[in-house]
Amino acid sequence: MLSREDNELLCRVGPGTPMGALIREYWVPAALSSELPEPECAPVRIRLLGENLIAFRVSSGAVGLIRNHCPHRGASLFYGRNEDEGLRCVYHGWKFDVTGACVDMPSEPGESQYRSKVRAVTDPCVERGGVVWTYMGPRQTPPPLPDFESNGDDCVLQVYQRECNWVQALEGDIDTCHTAFLHLGSVERDDVPPGTWGRYVLENRAPRYEVAETDFGVMYGAYRPAERETNYWRIANFLFPFYAMVPTGVLGLEQRVRAWVPMDDDHTLFISMSRGGAPAPRNAGRHPIGPPEVLPNTTDWYGRFRLVGRADNDYLIDRKAQQTVSFTGIGAIHLQDQAVTESMGPIYDRTQEHLATSDLMVIRTRKRLIDAAKALRDKGQAPPGVDAPHVYAARSGGVILPRDADWLDATKDLRKARAQHPQLSRSVLGGIPAV
Repeated sequence: MLSREDNELLCRVGPGTPMGALIREYWVPAALSSELPEPECAPVRIRLLGENLIAFRVSSGAVGLIRNHCPHRGASLFYGRNEDEGLRCVYHGWKFDVTGACVDMPSEPGESQYRSKVRAVTDPCVERGGVVWTYMGPRQTPPPLPDFESNGDDCVLQVYQRECNWVQALEGDIDTCHTAFLHLGSVERDDVPPGTWGRYVLENRAPRYEVAETDFGVMYGAYRPAERETNYWRIANFLFPFYAMVPTGVLGLEQRVRAWVPMDDDHTLFISMSRGGAPAPRNAGRHPIGPPEVLPNTTDWYGRFRLVGRADNDYLIDRKAQQTVSFTGIGAIHLQDQAVTESMGPIYDRTQEHLATSDLMVIRTRKRLIDAAKALRDKGQAPPGVDAPHVYAARSGGVILPRDADWLDATKDLRKARAQHPQLSRSVLGGIPAV
């Protein structure tokens, strides 16, 4: 259970907050490259860390991220003309490049040098793997980008908006216990072939846990009996400041990371980056499973990547299906997660919790985030991983280990990014998702 003070510190990300300052030390995924499809295309409103920003792609193809209000009289630069390497405010014609320099001030006399004294606030941007990354922190020279193997040229992206605080969204990814209920609650053990990892989950829905702190954040292993003298382990990661590598699939094969990017205190952008994955199974037992349906993007601050299933339509719950073939009656795994995390409210009051042994990873992750934010605030201490991009070259997933094995030592090679393991196969999963 958190104190009210620590709950506030954990969740608030706006300018001037300790957690907001922590996150700004890192590169942040701000948008998809596809949202700015060509040079001089329409600007896009971006809500990020409690700030209103405008993303634009100039004539040369570079991306800029500029504060919404023109530094002249405060008009929104969303209405600006994207032309000739800059964004021109339509109110008085002042134009700014991607660095924030005012490159034209046509409303002033020709001999005026005033434009050299005016700058817009911008954040540097780079593109990698179809993602626009930005650095909003205080350093003159930004740190390196995190070395995620999944954020490459053939990166597969999924993006959804969630209407709740980023921490409770993130905590859904590091809470492995819920999988056997929320996602697989209607699946019986006999629905899955014997000797498969899915069968082990359904035979024992209450695993035991080990948690370890790492250079990138926190790692956990959830284990339960497998065959004779072996255990089935699900190993997953929290990586500073808001990333998760979930435990589904086979350790050594899965290349993925999931970002829970705070738009503000009660809106979160989920960005999944993966490579080399197998197609998702179509069923969880008797219940068809598919991706959530997404609304067309609009131009308002919260108009990007919203789901059709929402609180105001009860996430399209099918009560008949819930009584017959589905534990939840909600037809997509991500939508199931969205329903429960949003139902907690915009920012959950953690002083009301009653945490159990299955919450060890959640407890440790909160502590690391809070401690890191306080260390930055009180001592100026750089947070974990900022200057060590290599620590993000990690993997997660499931593995079978002897009962007496040291799980950290035994999985060291499988947890390394970019390693090849041709002997591994996903056939061990048993044909169900999220095992």
